[in-house]
Amino acid sequence: MEADLNRIQSEALAETHAAGDLRALESVRVKYLGRSGDIPRLSEGMKSLSKEERPRFGRLLNEVRTAVTAALDVRAAALESERDAASLAGLDPTLPGNHAFRGTLHPLTQLQDRAIQILRHMGFVLADGPDIETEWHCFDALNTPPDHPARNEGDTFYLPDGRLLRSQTSTVQIRTMCAQRPPLRIIAPGACYRRDEVDATHLSQFNQIEGLYVDENVSLADLKSAVEMFVRGIFGEDAEIRLRPHFFPFTEPSYEVDVRAAALGGKWLEMAGCGMVDPAVFERVNEVRGDDAYDPERVTGFAFGFGLDRLAMCMSALPDIRLLIENDLRFLAQFPR
Repeated sequence: MEADLNRIQSEALAETHAAGDLRALESVRVKYLGRSGDIPRLSEGMKSLSKEERPRFGRLLNEVRTAVTAALDVRAAALESERDAASLAGLDPTLPGNHAFRGTLHPLTQLQDRAIQILRHMGFVLADGPDIETEWHCFDALNTPPDHPARNEGDTFYLPDGRLLRSQTSTVQIRTMCAQRPPLRIIAPGACYRRDEVDATHLSQFNQIEGLYVDENVSLADLKSAVEMFVRGIFGEDAEIRLRPHFFPFTEPSYEVDVRAAALGGKWLEMAGCGMVDPAVFERVNEVRGDDAYDPERVTGFAFGFGLDRLAMCMSALPDIRLLIENDLRFLAQFPR
């Protein structure tokens, strides 16, 4: 058996050195070290040796196995090096490299991140909710009557099961109030969906960021202060706001927010809607909660909502809102971060 061992070692080392590629080298490894290879077969034959012969033969067997394994590793490294060198044979390292394109965040994402940063500094926390909503969360809880135009199938995307794609992120306000007791100060950024005709100023999917603050003694002055601070954070310290009376089912009183700033060309532009939370909204929330956590005699609150697409259009003087969804690199490259 010792003679066989010496023969196998010599043959294995010779075949290893002669292997011309990694596939041939793998065949050598399997032949001599594989489960049914020559060296494991000799190892199984040790049981026929006497107790005195086994230690010596076992030591020799391990030496042969180690020598063959080391030779295979050295040859594999050499073959890999030759392969790498061959692949680089036609490469001229003096040629200039290709320019790597570096992307950036979408302008709407950049604006949303900035808006969230400003509002978080004001004490608001992020809240989230599903894009597919129930009619109760989207309309009933927000004091929207059954005959309101927004509930018409011509304005809202309804699903076969009666649910719908949310037309506003106010649904997040309702879900948060149902889950948490006041005081509450949240912002809800996200996508909204309406059956608008897509044109230069309208999209069927757009982005909003809404805020809600509920506590004892929250006043209209608090609302105006919060909106003004947010607007100045977005447009600069020279920005001015004015509140025009308006109507929303879920706030009373309600206002449209107009903004004038140098970044907007010095003109008054309508930017948002806001108002004090209607007591009817609190009552609907209490019905679901089964308590009086949002007792309108004890707590008040304000809500506001900005359309991020509208803000982006005004801030960048975009002539067409569809530029924001066309994924044209010539346009997007103008908004580096």
